[in-house]
Amino acid sequence: MSSLPWLAWIWIPITLWAAFAQTVRNAAQRTLISDLGTLAATLVRFLYGLPLAAAWVLGTCVLGDRPGLVPVFTPTYAAWLAVGAVMQVAATAFVLLAMKERNFILAVAYSKTEVLQVALFSAVLLNELPGPLALAAMAAATCGVVLLSLPRGGWRLLLAGGAPGQGRLVACGLASGACFAIASVGFRGASLALGDGVAPWVAGGWGVLWAQLLQTVVLGAWLLARQPGVARAIGRAWKLSMVAGSMGALASIAWFTAYALQPVADVRTLGLVEVLFSYAVSRRVFRESLSRTETAGLALVLAGLVGICAQW
Repeated sequence: MSSLPWLAWIWIPITLWAAFAQTVRNAAQRTLISDLGTLAATLVRFLYGLPLAAAWVLGTCVLGDRPGLVPVFTPTYAAWLAVGAVMQVAATAFVLLAMKERNFILAVAYSKTEVLQVALFSAVLLNELPGPLALAAMAAATCGVVLLSLPRGGWRLLLAGGAPGQGRLVACGLASGACFAIASVGFRGASLALGDGVAPWVAGGWGVLWAQLLQTVVLGAWLLARQPGVARAIGRAWKLSMVAGSMGALASIAWFTAYALQPVADVRTLGLVEVLFSYAVSRRVFRESLSRTETAGLALVLAGLVGICAQW
């Protein structure tokens, strides 16, 4: 892969696309929560994303540079992938719960506390240490997320004990960030376990297919055992579920491809562009507004994004 110069920077547009597709998926899932419930809305993104993931794998195997090649899936690959898949289910459920508590963009912003956590986990588990510029970009972006996390009323309201319901949103958002961090490291580890002989887009497609198959089986079985009518409810909501599932699959394929190309801390930091996309969704779709403090937070996030790209 290193013999292709464009692979040194192609992860940037791939990550930007992943963040955009994920924003659309989050908006669709938020609408589904009131009809299906949190866990059923979580299942939708995996179940309805499977056909697209399978089509991607088929397409890359048939049309790729090595047609018919199927990677060798080792126990190490399976272990990394299972960790990522399970943690992603937990993370998605937590962020959807957070979205029910307050402003759409702030729920997403809390989940983005994963950036510093993913740097720590990737350093410990994968021995991937961010450089000085990357660390500075992560710090700036994290400060932006903190500002975005302030409740209405700013610092005085925080010192007074926070806004009503703030504690539950904070807990759900932070838990989501931790689970997303572990999931990202797991998926990066799975890509590395395939070796350099597998193209990143092939590794990404197979990773999404296996992960979403596992997530669909585990979460689907759990829901069917406790909510027998959930299958009919998900079937009735098929139109919006297809949007959430297909955009989720496209986002996941892009994330997995980026993980195969670049250290996960860099990818997840640039992925904070989703906060900017979520801002647009908040303003245009949900008619939500931001305070001056939150706007300053967005500016810091943008500075972090510029910094993480500047090192390349």
